Amino acid sequence: MEPKKIALLAGALIIAVTAAFLARSMFTDGGAPSADAAAMPNPAEMPHVLVATKSLPVGTIVGPDAYRFQPWPKELVEEAYYIQGKSDDAKLVGSVVRTAISAGQPMTMGSLIQPGDRGFLAAALAPGMRAVTVPVSVQSSVAGFIFPGDRVDLMLTQSVAGGGDGAPLKVSETILRNLRVLATDQRTNALGEDGKPVVQTYSNVTVEVTPRMAEKVSVAQTIGAISLSLRSIADSNQELEEALASGDIDAPKAGDPNGEKTMMAALSNRPSDGRSSVSTGADVSRFQRSSVPAKPVDPNAPMAANQGPVVRVARGSAVTPIPLGSK
Repeated sequence: MEPKKIALLAGALIIAVTAAFLARSMFTDGGAPSADAAAMPNPAEMPHVLVATKSLPVGTIVGPDAYRFQPWPKELVEEAYYIQGKSDDAKLVGSVVRTAISAGQPMTMGSLIQPGDRGFLAAALAPGMRAVTVPVSVQSSVAGFIFPGDRVDLMLTQSVAGGGDGAPLKVSETILRNLRVLATDQRTNALGEDGKPVVQTYSNVTVEVTPRMAEKVSVAQTIGAISLSLRSIADSNQELEEALASGDIDAPKAGDPNGEKTMMAALSNRPSDGRSSVSTGADVSRFQRSSVPAKPVDPNAPMAANQGPVVRVARGSAVTPIPLGSK
């Protein structure tokens, strides 16, 4: 082999070996510099902001389970937030949500309206609803154990005299169901100055109703005595089945937990006046009446000389004689 070719091969070999060493040094010693991760802030040193534990629609009366304090980045804290140690969260119980708050969202001072503030009762009403006040007594108000935010049924008790001389019919009927209590007298929350529930008597209860129900309550107060029946927190399966059968509530798709939750919330917040139950005196005692006393008819009463056979038709307490053959 010629010396010139041998020199070229030796030079190429030296260049290849040198390039290999340089590449190895680049991938071992000259790797990408590692970035130091920023130290995570200690939650104990972060400000704690008041956030909603569940979705709070407009008009919701805030309870002690509706909020909690949660660590929040210091640079994201706003002046309108409730910060632990700088605000008294116990005073928020009984306030009303003015603007909707999502679960986990910070509660702001502008999103709540406190009892006694102007427009408090109007903010507590759902869209399209009305507030009416019902006079009650200690016996008809569950001895003061009804608080704002509870759900009640409205019962009307009256005596129906009819047209007869007998004892009047004693009757009680449930005219409205599932009404939300807004206030008792002028009290819009159930807590005292020490933050604990206080049971006290009252003479007026303000409830949330539809405009049609407001008319019924106004008439009922002129007919007889009104009393309240406290409802359970648990939903009634019977009312759910009736609402589904009537089409008032749409059934969710199978396996849709969010749809079922929405359906139950719609049922629990829906007042009703379509179905009423009635109990008469005879349902309580065998010595009481079960119907309205009718006006007695004297069978020995003289009849007109030219009057033939008649049929007496009773309509309620009125009895009308109708001659046979007449139109």
